[in-house]
This record gives sequence, structure tokens and C-alpha cells, in this order.
Amino acid sequence: MSTQVFDLPDLGEGLTEAVLVRWLVGTGDPVAVDEPVAEVETAKAVVEVPSPFGGVVARLHGEEGATLRVGSPLISVDAPQSAAETYTEEERAGSGNVLIGYGTSHGGTSRRRRRKVAPADRPTASTRDGERPAVQSPIVRRLARDNGVDLGTLTGTGPGGLITRRDVQAALEPVAAVSAPVGDVDRRTGLPIRTRVPLTGVRKAVTTTLSRSRTEIPEATTWVDVDATALLELRDELKETGAAPGILAMVARFVVAGLARFPELNSRVDTDRDEITHLDGVNLGLAAQTDRGLVVPAVRDAHRLSMRGLDTEIRRLTAAARAGTATAAELSSGSFTLNNYGVLGVDGSAAIINHPEVAILGMGRILPRPWVVDGEIAVRHVVQLSLVFDHRVCDGGTAGGFLRFVADCLENPKSAMADL
Repeated sequence: MSTQVFDLPDLGEGLTEAVLVRWLVGTGDPVAVDEPVAEVETAKAVVEVPSPFGGVVARLHGEEGATLRVGSPLISVDAPQSAAETYTEEERAGSGNVLIGYGTSHGGTSRRRRRKVAPADRPTASTRDGERPAVQSPIVRRLARDNGVDLGTLTGTGPGGLITRRDVQAALEPVAAVSAPVGDVDRRTGLPIRTRVPLTGVRKAVTTTLSRSRTEIPEATTWVDVDATALLELRDELKETGAAPGILAMVARFVVAGLARFPELNSRVDTDRDEITHLDGVNLGLAAQTDRGLVVPAVRDAHRLSMRGLDTEIRRLTAAARAGTATAAELSSGSFTLNNYGVLGVDGSAAIINHPEVAILGMGRILPRPWVVDGEIAVRHVVQLSLVFDHRVCDGGTAGGFLRFVADCLENPKSAMADL
């Protein structure tokens, strides 16, 4: 036997740290190869980290709630020498894919298959707070964590005492905010501080990304009011066929077409090489508000999809994002973002570019408004589009050309679809 230290693995997707949400094992517990030992939350998703060693847990490095850097010790395991040597050889071969669902920066293509352990064969592991709760679904764990429910206090009603989502929901009660210490006062205003909210997980990622965007990108905003009456009429016509895509999918299709004509807005600025990289194809990001914060899942290869295809993917991705089940790759692969802030009940917004992208298109509410048509005042359905762009990649002519193209498509959707 030898003590092997397993470091928090390379999470891929540019992520360098994770919050230790929950230990799934305790010191002295037996652990099998590929058995999850910890649940961590990155800026992109909540995932379980499996152990590359089989043996006995010797030490847990870090407390629940702590932020761990990639490459720092996570867990020490007393493992047979043969197991340690096997893991070392895999790492030399460039596997490194020890965190299921993530790649590595070493370019290795080898992937170890996770062994599925039947509940009856899984070793029962006592944690520091007693027996490990009988819960397998990360969604159930996340629901409990987000609502302050201690899984160790629940009795599962599922097969074999398994804790289900219904069990967690039944235990939910209003949780009061944690008050700040008495006498804790804001120095600038002199007002008492009610609560303190740590910047962790998704909120920390949003803060970092948007702060970097405003710091590095010389952005500019242009906008236009659009008569979307014909777009709504087309959607109603398609509804009669029983297969109508949503308005967002229709707009998304025109956005993708616009990016093909104005590729400067689908690019990256590489400051290390002093160059602008135009991308071949579009991964269309969709800003989505969730309970965990703002995330941007992306429709991969959106340029290859029809309106109906886009509609299917948009619905799937937004549902996954709100449920917390979207993958890290889906949440970090966008090349251009479409932000439908109209669902929030607002008409316009000067959005912040989702770094390292170079532009974001926003869409407000579609409302009936007075509009001049053929010299007469008429009631039309109008929407405001706003484009925020990186002035390093293009000037106003390109940005205005793209925005006008999308606007024209919305005003004459049948003609636009015939040309696509």
C-alpha cells in the first residue's frame, strides 16, 4: 500500500477553480476506482469527481464551501501500489480525463470508462456527519443545496430508501437570510448591513466575465426599432400547420444568416498575437436567467440548422440551463450571443458582451405601437433590437449593416426565408 494524492483535475473550458460543494466520502472510508468522492461546482456546472484510485480514504483536503484551485490536492487514498502505477502510466499517456464530462489541456484522446457500481455492491461510507445520505441524482443534491435542505435529515421514499426530488420538495420551508453581525455597518453610507452574499460559483463567473468584458473591450451600441408584425403573422400561419417555431428561433435563424454576411461579428480578438480570428461556423449563445445566475448555453453549429431545428435546440438548452443539467461545453462554446431580454418585461438594454465574444444582439418586448405605414398611422407590433459590438473588430458600418439585415428579415420574413 502507498498513499496517493489525487489533485483536483484539469476542468477544461478555461476553468481554473471549483467550489467544494460536498464530500461524498469520509476519512477511513473504502473507495472504489471511479467512485465519486466529491461534488464540486464550477462556473459552468455541478459535477461529481471520481477517484482514480481504489483503497481507503486517508485524508480530505479542504472543507465544504471552500474554493479549490485546479492542481491542488483534493483527496489522499491509501491504494495498492499496482493501482498507483496504473494511474501514473495513464497520466503519462495523456489520459488525464479523470473528471467525467471534461477534457484536458494535454490533447489526449484516451478516455477511461467509468465503472457502474450497483447500489448493493457500493461500499457504505460514513461521512463526518454520519451515514452518507442515500441519494444518487446530482439534480436532487443541487435542489437540496440550493434550498438549504440537509440531506442527512431526510428519509428517502424511493427504492431502497433512496432520497428523491419529492422528498426534498416536501422538506422545503422558507429559509431566512443569514443576518450580518449586529453592529456591522457599511463604511461609506453608514447604513447597517443586512446580509453578506459570497461571490462563488456562477455568480463569481458572471462577475469575472463581465468585468473583464468592460475592462478589455471598447464596446459601442447601436439599435433600431423594427416592425415585427409580419413576423408574428408568419408564425400564426405556421401554427396552422401544427409545427410553428418560436419567435426566438425565427430571429435566431436570421441572426445566423446575418453573421454569414458580416463575419467580423463572429470572431475573437487574440491580443497575444495581435490578430482577429474569424470563426468558420456559428455556435449561437442564448442568454438564460436561472436560479443559479445568468448562463449562456450555446446551440452548436447553429448555421447548419433550420428554424425548426433551432427551435428544438433552443428549448432543450434553455430547459437544461434552468435545471442545472447543461454541460460545461454547452455553457462555454458560444461564438455570438442572442439575448431575449424582452421576456423580462423590458423594451431595451445596452447589454455587456460575453467575453471573449465580440458582439451580442438583444431583443426587447414586442408591443403594439403607433407606426407610420404608407403615410398613415397604424397599430403595428414593434420590437427594439440593440447590438453591442467590439469596436476593435469592426466599425459602425459593419455593425449597422448586420443590424439592418436582421431588422429587414424581421420586417419581411417570407422574402428573407426565400433567400436563405
